[in-house]
Amino acid sequence: MVVQILQDDTQPESRVGFTVTKKVGNSVIRNRTKRRLREALRLVAREDGLPTGDFVLIGRDGTRRRDFSLLQEDLRKALRKSAEK
Repeated sequence: MVVQILQDDTQPESRVGFTVTKKVGNSVIRNRTKRRLREALRLVAREDGLPTGDFVLIGRDGTRRRDFSLLQEDLRKALRKSAEK
């Protein structure tokens, strides 16, 4: 998973986009990967909050096979790292 962030404190709420390329698999696999990313972000944002800005989560081939709790932890680390900058 790759997380791209453009922090913007002037906008009232965060905007999030999800993308998974055809390299990952067919449409069923791509949609399943996006659903996993959406759910991971929803749970992480509920627990830790979400900084304001624009986010793009890019699903990679390993995202669909990654243990869900590890996927959430990866996302937490990426968001914490972005908040430090």
